[in-house]
Amino acid sequence: MDRRTWAQDVLRCHLCDTPGPPMYCDICHIHLCKACVGEHLSDESKDHRVVPFKKRGFAPECLKHSPKLCELYCELCNIPICLECVSSGEHLGHKQVELLKSLEAKKEILQTDLQELQTSIFSKYQEIAINIPVQKAELNKNSKKLTAAIEIHGNILHREIDAAINKPKSDVDEMESKHLDAIKKQENEIKHTLSEITQRIVDLEKLLKSNDVSVFLPINPEMLNLAECHLNSQFHYQDSLLRKEQIYEQIGSLTALSIKTEENGYTMDSPGAESSFLDKPIIEVPHIITDIDTEYDKINKLRNVSCLSDDEVWTSGNDNIIRLYNLNGKIVKSIQTKSGERPQDIAMTQSGELVYTDLKDRTVNIVKNTQIKTVIKLQGWIPMSVVPPLVTF
Repeated sequence: MDRRTWAQDVLRCHLCDTPGPPMYCDICHIHLCKACVGEHLSDESKDHRVVPFKKRGFAPECLKHSPKLCELYCELCNIPICLECVSSGEHLGHKQVELLKSLEAKKEILQTDLQELQTSIFSKYQEIAINIPVQKAELNKNSKKLTAAIEIHGNILHREIDAAINKPKSDVDEMESKHLDAIKKQENEIKHTLSEITQRIVDLEKLLKSNDVSVFLPINPEMLNLAECHLNSQFHYQDSLLRKEQIYEQIGSLTALSIKTEENGYTMDSPGAESSFLDKPIIEVPHIITDIDTEYDKINKLRNVSCLSDDEVWTSGNDNIIRLYNLNGKIVKSIQTKSGERPQDIAMTQSGELVYTDLKDRTVNIVKNTQIKTVIKLQGWIPMSVVPPLVTF
C-alpha cells in the first residue's frame, strides 16, 4: 500500500494493513487489528497501552513522568496521575479512582449540565431576552405619559401663576391711573395759582410805582396753603417670601421606581437599586399615623427613635436595650448594648442596619444580624449623635 495515499484510505492496521482495525496503542499512536495486538505488545523496548479504538486518548501522558500514561485520577489534587506517581508516595492518603471511571462520571455531570442548559436555562434567558424590548417600550411609553402629565400640570400652574401675577399688575395700572388723575388735577391747580400769583405781582408792582397806597391787596392765604401741598406719587410692592417647598408641593412628586430580580424562586431588590425621591417638602402640620404602647415610662423615658421602614421603628430609652416595634406595638427584636450602658443616639444606615453611639466606651457601633460590631472608637472625644442617612459600613 502506498503510504502517500494512506490518509485518503480507510483506517488500516499499522502492521498488516487490515482495514478497520478495532484497537489503538495510546503510546505508539498506531492502529492495530486484534491479530496484531500480541505482536505489537511483544516489542519490549518501550511501554504500550492498547485500548479499543473508541477509548483512545483517555490516558494522557503524565506531566511528571513522561512518557508514562496516566491510569488513575487524584480527586484531591484534581489531576490525572500515573502508577509511578502513586509509588512515589506523593499522593499518599488521597482518594484515587480509575481514570476512565472519573472521566465517565464527569461526562455524566457535563451531560446533565448540558441538558439543563439546553432545556431549561437557555429557554428562560430567551424569554427574558424577548421580553426586554417590550419592557423598554413600556418604560418609554410610561415615561412619555408621565412627562406629558407633568407638562399639562405645569401649564395649568403657569396659567394660575400668570393670572395671579396679572392681578397685582392690573392693580398697579389702576393705582397709576388714579394717581395720575390726582397729579393732573394738582398740576392744573398749580398752573392756575401761578397765573394768579403772576397777576398779583404785576398789580403790586404798579401800586408801588404809583405811590397810591390807598389800595392794599393782601396775599390770598390759599396760595400759601397750596404751596405746602405735596402729593406722594410713589407706591410700593411688598413681595412675600418664596418657599421652594410650597412650589414642590404644588408640582407633586414621583413614586420611586422599584427594580426587582427573581433569584432561586424568590423576588428580591437588586443590589444598588436604591429608591430615588424628588426634593420632597416636609409637611407643615404633622399628622399622627398610629399610637404605640411601649415599655417606656417616666423612669425609663423614651429618648431616641429611628424608622427602619414604614411599619417598624427602633427605639431607645434610659436602659441598655434597643427595641424594634411594629405599628401594633409589639416588640419584633431587641438588642442589648455591648457596654451595658444606654445608647446615646441611634440611626439607620442606607442598607437598613442599626447604628448606635456609646458614651461609656466612646464607640460607634453597628448591628448586623444581632451581632454588634464596633466601627469607630474615639480617643478623647465622646460620640453623641449620628445623623441619618449614614453610608453603609
